[in-house]
Parts: sequence; structure tokens; C-alpha cells
Amino acid sequence: MDLDGDGQRDILSGSYSRQDEKMAGLFQVLRGQQDGSFKSAEPLNGTDEKPLIIPVEDKNWIENICTRPFAADWDGDGNLDLVVGNFSGTFYLFKGEGKGKFAPVPEQIRVGDEQLKITGHHSDPFVVDWDGDGDLDLLSGSSEGGVQWAENRAGRGKSPQLERFRPLIEHGPQFEFGQVLREKELKGPVGATRIWVDDVNSDDKLDLLVGDLVTLISPAEKVGEDEFKQKVADWQKSLSEVSKLLNSPMAVVEKRGEAQKRLQELYNNRSKFMKEDRTGFVWLYLQK
Repeated sequence: MDLDGDGQRDILSGSYSRQDEKMAGLFQVLRGQQDGSFKSAEPLNGTDEKPLIIPVEDKNWIENICTRPFAADWDGDGNLDLVVGNFSGTFYLFKGEGKGKFAPVPEQIRVGDEQLKITGHHSDPFVVDWDGDGDLDLLSGSSEGGVQWAENRAGRGKSPQLERFRPLIEHGPQFEFGQVLREKELKGPVGATRIWVDDVNSDDKLDLLVGDLVTLISPAEKVGEDEFKQKVADWQKSLSEVSKLLNSPMAVVEKRGEAQKRLQELYNNRSKFMKEDRTGFVWLYLQK
């Protein structure tokens, strides 16, 4: 993506930073150079020379963290804009003013009178003409998994008019803690999906690449399946007891400290009976 129109490809990413004693999602850009390398990452500023940040009230702070940008000419004026997701699952638009410059105050992307929102959290915008009708649609991953699609009904050359999100790929199964789950049992993406759209097999149809996050669980070495199930049940019972004590308004300081210590021990000791592999996969969906 050539963000600033200098003929070189740039890399754009969301990032965390602390602003005014609060966490905020900023945008970092690595500007491309003629030799194919990139300059060091730098915050992307608005035309006021301040870092682009979604301005929110304290109670809505989750709207300006975990920001994920996508550069596209959203309004058809010839300038790249930024369509931005966040932890809340909503979307904002920083209007482009040409040559990599952006208005400092974003607009909410809306459906009628309501703010556009995915099902789940962590909106993950990908702007593309998914249905081939000449206007730009919006696709997104989600904390719940799957892929969602907000169709643009405006038509070619008009300001976007999005429908509410609907499933393009349904979210995967939800797994309980302690449920044995091995790689061979996976049939599709699980949760925390991130997406990319491209014609992977060069058949002139857009395909979907979907990354996910999953914790594979199996009994520890020398722990049988039946023993594992019993140990998980005992662990969950102990966790429930400790949690009740921690959440009790009558818990004295000493008891609360003991409970916190016990809670840490529980989490440290589960590796004795459980093997956990926090990982992720990339799934390819070829469009028919």
C-alpha cells in the first residue's frame, strides 16, 4: 500500500501507547524506500501534527484500544482514507486529505442511526468489493470467530450505505476449559479471527484467508483420560471456592491474601495434569 503517494509501498499497523495516563490505540507507519527497505516505524499523525487517536469518553475507552487500520478510498474522492476497528467492535473513518494526510477527528461508521458493530469484539476491517457490484463492502473478523460481512447498497461511485453485519463464515464451536482438544479435531477457525481477502488461486474470484487463536489441550504425560477428567473437575471446584472468597465483601485482608496466593498456585499447578498449547492457524476458503 502506497500511503503517501510517493511510489513506494508502506506498512500500516495499529499499536498501543499511553496517552494522558490512559491506554490508547495509535497507528504506526513504516514508510517504504527505493531500495525495498523500510524506515523505522513512526506514529501516524493527523493534519494537526498530533497522533491519530479515536477520541472517546472515559466510559467508552474500549473504543480506542486494539485499533486496526485499513487504508482505502472509502468515499471515492481519490484520496486514501483509514477505516479503523477497535476492541469494542465498532468502526471509525479518518478521512484522507491526500499524500498520506488525514483529518484528526474521525467519523463513526453507521447503519442508519446506529453505530455499525460486529457480533463480538475486536473489529478487523477489510475493505473490498466482495460481491463484485462496483462498490466497497466491509468484512471483519471477530473475537467470537468466523467472518462477517456488511454489504454496501449504495452502488458504484456513491457514498457507502452499509447493511448490518451478517455471517459470511459462521463462528466455530466454543470449547469449555479442560475440554480435550487436539489439532486433528479442528475443522475450521475457532476464535479471535483476523482476515485477508485475495484471489489466491488466480481464478478471478476473491478468496478468504482466516487466522485464528486456539488453545490445544491434552492430558499431561503419564496422565490418562479418566484421571485427567477428574483432575480438571477437582481443579475447577477449587477455583470456584477461591473465587467466591476473593469476591466476598466480607473477606478480611488476611483471607484475601491467602486466596490470591492459592489462586496463583492453582494456575501454576495445572501443568502437572494438563498440557496447553496456545497457538493459531491460517485457514483458506476458496470462493466457488
